[in-house]
Amino acid sequence: MIILKRGAWLAGVMTLVMAAGCATKVDRMEVEEVKDLSGQWNDTDSRLVSQEMIADVLSRPWVREFRAAKAQKPAVIVGEIRNLSHEHVNVNTFVGDMERELINSGEVQFVASRTERGEIREERLDQDLNASEESRKAMGKELGADFMLKGTINTIIDAEGKKSVRYYQIDLTLISLADNRKVWVGQKKIKKFVQKPGLRF
Repeated sequence: MIILKRGAWLAGVMTLVMAAGCATKVDRMEVEEVKDLSGQWNDTDSRLVSQEMIADVLSRPWVREFRAAKAQKPAVIVGEIRNLSHEHVNVNTFVGDMERELINSGEVQFVASRTERGEIREERLDQDLNASEESRKAMGKELGADFMLKGTINTIIDAEGKKSVRYYQIDLTLISLADNRKVWVGQKKIKKFVQKPGLRF
């Protein structure tokens, strides 16, 4: 009987040890820290590409030319960014990174997206019915965008065995809404060599 109890106790201890060994470990990281695990598109790619490409678009002549002609900052909206790559890319995060860079630059005015405008218009309509005359916001006074930023994300993957080269190409175009002129075309390329470890015994 004592032997059985001791065996059960030992089995319980071993179970706890094994469970502890398999427990998930989480380490906090700095947001700016680069950590590539799979080699796929990640938050670092999104942040660095948006910073570099927005810095480039804002340094081009179209900004100065518009301000000289209109005596005001150009109004910009981000249109569709299409993911044509081989993998899932969180385009919303990339768009958010670009919007932040544009707004914080102070060089342009930024117009709400189509989805955001729909929600705001519903609120404005509700104010027409329910808000006081002094506080309600009138319809028909929105700021129209002067330019739309559109783009694509493409990939080329060359793989053999446990090695692969992942090539990303991000193309962005800024288009004048007044006359469909392309006033800026930007491109960013990323190339990654990924080598997966072999089996270990």
